[in-house]
Amino acid sequence: MPSSLPLGDPAPADGALPPQAAVAAGERGFSLYAHIPFCAVRCGYCDFNTYTAIELGGGASQANYAATAVSEVRFAAAALDASGVPRRRLSTVFFGGGTPTLLSAQDLTAILSAAVAEWGLEPGAEVTTEANPDSVTPASLQALAEAGFTRVSFGLQSAVPHVLKVLDRTHTPSRVPEAVRWARDAGLDVSLDLIYGTPGESRDDWRASLDAALACEPDHVSAYALIVEDGTKLAAQIRRGEVPEVDDDDHAEKYELADAVLGSAGFHWYEVSNWARGAAGPGPQSARFECRHNLAYWNGGDWWGIGPGAHSHVGGVRWWNVKHPTAYAGRLSQGVSPAAARETLDDGTRRVERVLLKVRLASGLPTSDLDAGGRAAVAGLIADGLVDGPTALRGRLVLTLRGRLLADAVVRALLP
Repeated sequence: MPSSLPLGDPAPADGALPPQAAVAAGERGFSLYAHIPFCAVRCGYCDFNTYTAIELGGGASQANYAATAVSEVRFAAAALDASGVPRRRLSTVFFGGGTPTLLSAQDLTAILSAAVAEWGLEPGAEVTTEANPDSVTPASLQALAEAGFTRVSFGLQSAVPHVLKVLDRTHTPSRVPEAVRWARDAGLDVSLDLIYGTPGESRDDWRASLDAALACEPDHVSAYALIVEDGTKLAAQIRRGEVPEVDDDDHAEKYELADAVLGSAGFHWYEVSNWARGAAGPGPQSARFECRHNLAYWNGGDWWGIGPGAHSHVGGVRWWNVKHPTAYAGRLSQGVSPAAARETLDDGTRRVERVLLKVRLASGLPTSDLDAGGRAAVAGLIADGLVDGPTALRGRLVLTLRGRLLADAVVRALLP
């Protein structure tokens, strides 16, 4: 089952936010995340808050979900208004899951249209949906593009059948280039998600997946090391000895290979696990294909998360919705907030989170965000080859390739 929610303070039934949420809100961007919690099959490695049809009942059906999500959009707008947070046009919208495209294009459009009716979209706003390659058609992608979607992120994960089998992925690798072509025909930007380090995946398997991804000519690639979460089917298989353990050295070798292959193909890394087409550097062209929605998270922006288990953040106030779709729908049907709990971040916690997130970005972490102990650690990080020396001397910490492999160790050094 999906992992448990964090603890926190009680969340008010009317969704009201404390006064600090409105301070300087007009100077910050605003994004929307819409969680679609449905999957056709639960993958063996997955720990996300998702459900198959047989796991649900009551008022949580896919058929009713769009209407329920729209009701939260309207609830969110009213709650922000009542809290004195000025209305801002959305700079990014992201539909994640689960498999958002298990809902019809009409349902996804209904949720987006409700959000646009409340807040509007900034010119050139990024609107993304995740999708499995086997959950789209040329017609559905065209309908999404016509509704205002600009980007689709396909879960490729691997191009090697025996690796996909371990992951319990249901699509066939040959479907991916076809789905990408349909998205291109609809005028959508395309991102591909990959996972490396699956038990039984060889270096040649991983290279084959990278080559297959690049052959699709995507605009963006995400590559994540497989993490075995407690309570998943894969964790049980490893515990029983049915599949081998994951290996940190194997992960490091495959990350280095990904960075080399993607770099040679004209992609630049802009976050430890993310590469975008185009040369690195300042200016809008270099950032054209970076995922602006995720950058909003990493840079501490404001966003409202729609859906069961979705997290939100506005002005240092963070909250999260109840997990189960039935409970989520029930609260909204009663006109009360679906939030399970919330927390108000103090200055120290916000500083720690800035370090945790910004150090992973190619744009770097300003040394001014560090306390005295963190600044004292910088010289050692330079000496160990974990951060770029000249850039650090100019007041910004940027990870080297070795530093990206040891990003957690860098964070520990900066937060003594």
